[in-house]
Amino acid sequence: MTSSVQPRTTSAYYLQAILSFALSLGGLSVGIACLPVSSWMRAFLALGLLYATTSAFTLAKVVRDRQEAGEIVTRVDQARLEKLLAEHDPFRADGL
Repeated sequence: MTSSVQPRTTSAYYLQAILSFALSLGGLSVGIACLPVSSWMRAFLALGLLYATTSAFTLAKVVRDRQEAGEIVTRVDQARLEKLLAEHDPFRADGL
């Protein structure tokens, strides 16, 4: 049975993703806070930012879960195929 190697993200890539997320969220928050509009409009935009952020996390989780489920099905199918191939003897006569 062959085992597949899972690709790992490097710590530099992980840090870059965290910093990029924090910078974009912080920049947008400062931009909303400094807009020359009423506080109700700022609150509405802040709620929109919060909703977009949480929905992005949800989407990332759903995509990851679907990918992992596909990998599990592929592994089960591969194990079944390997079992069938291991049990198959092309030189065996039927009925013996």
